[in-house]
Amino acid sequence: MKSLQMLLAEQAALDEKIAREKKQAAAQALTQIQAWIAEFGFTAQQVFPWQPAKKQVSAKYLDPNSGATWTGRGKPPAWIAGKDRDQFLIEKPAEPSSQRGPFLAEMAAAAARREGR
Repeated sequence: MKSLQMLLAEQAALDEKIAREKKQAAAQALTQIQAWIAEFGFTAQQVFPWQPAKKQVSAKYLDPNSGATWTGRGKPPAWIAGKDRDQFLIEKPAEPSSQRGPFLAEMAAAAARREGR
């Protein structure tokens, strides 16, 4: 029976052989792909179709009865159509001043204190 050390050595040798074979196969595949691109004149867009990521727009209005929301874009839903939209606004909580960051004057004062003015 093989010892643990021998099995681990065999595993390391196999892992190395697998990595070499994979690298060689990848190189051959890349060469073939480049040949096909040159032969058929594919563009990068054809090979790698790219579409810009869609921007997520947060909801601006909320129907308190159903919980439905609307971003304010496109055709208004029936629950808000023809009504005053201000009553459906989703209000975001005001940002506390401690999280807002210092004002420019506060930053200048702090810099002056550091310089010993």
